[in-house]
Amino acid sequence: MVKEKDIWNVLEKIRDPELGVSIVKMGMIKKVELKGDAVYIECELTTPACPLKKEIEDSIRSELSRIEGIRNVEIKTTAKVLPSRRILPEDILPSVKNIIAIGSGKGGVGKSTVATNLSIVLAKSGAKVGLLDGDIYGPSIPRMLGIKEPVRTDGKKLIPPEVYDIKVISIGFFITEDTPLIWRGPIISGALRQLFTDVDWGELDYLIVDLPPGTGDIPLTLAQTLPNAHGVIVTTPQPAAYSIAMKALMMFKKLNLNVIGVIENMSYFICPHCKNRVEIFGSGGGKELAEKLNVSFLGSIPLDPEVRISSDEGVPIVISNPHSEASKAYFDVARRLAGKLSMISFKLLRS
Repeated sequence: MVKEKDIWNVLEKIRDPELGVSIVKMGMIKKVELKGDAVYIECELTTPACPLKKEIEDSIRSELSRIEGIRNVEIKTTAKVLPSRRILPEDILPSVKNIIAIGSGKGGVGKSTVATNLSIVLAKSGAKVGLLDGDIYGPSIPRMLGIKEPVRTDGKKLIPPEVYDIKVISIGFFITEDTPLIWRGPIISGALRQLFTDVDWGELDYLIVDLPPGTGDIPLTLAQTLPNAHGVIVTTPQPAAYSIAMKALMMFKKLNLNVIGVIENMSYFICPHCKNRVEIFGSGGGKELAEKLNVSFLGSIPLDPEVRISSDEGVPIVISNPHSEASKAYFDVARRLAGKLSMISFKLLRS
């Protein structure tokens, strides 16, 4: 007759595919219930966007099905996002578990589009997500998300508008589209700090910060204000973008921001007529950059006119056409990003 301890012994031998640690030791198994020839398992992942969810479930089902007397394995999978940063008593955002700064060395690589679509994908997975438009001089996220409602206040804090299940704040909510901001560095830095501190973010699993291009005041302010944030670099394949993205990546390292990885945007174009793949801007720049600096390559996103059209219309591609090639790429990149953060969280927890 099968006993509950037999189930636990088998589960103890199943390891997380990325970390190589027992899923029992990681605390992922929350409940084991045995009823006759059926076993019920509750498994808690470290992110709802876990890229290995199916692999872990298949391993559990496969290993338990080998036990003589077990005919049915039912698995309920939940998720609880863990912080990937040390939250100190003086932290200005103590209820935000993970902060990811999306940067680039130059403009025009689609950084804001990437930040917006990744935020939505993470939210669609079930995570609590915030998106901060840190591009003070050229805020574009309000248009990309089609937000026209004014920012409200409760008398103490700003209440960020919510769209597609993400909380959003941008300097663009407080100025007209044709108003230029002719501000010096200290004013810019102060404005960014206010977007962090004067907004009621509530509890967030992920806060995505869309940085302006380059290596100026904003990244420096971010590093000083939130020293435990992580960085992601967006580049395009061609050598010109690659060399400048290298500077942005080195900037993150000099500011002691942990660089999670590199995303290559506009990697290739699929002809809508002949379906051939054309690498308009060359190939491999993002991967080469990641390998050279020993960080993860999070994936490639194709060049697709529909991405531009959907952003201009305020309905990002992962919402307007979630089955498109570009949307599938965004989902893959978001899962890899969430997986990397989970690995950092687990190592932080063990330390």
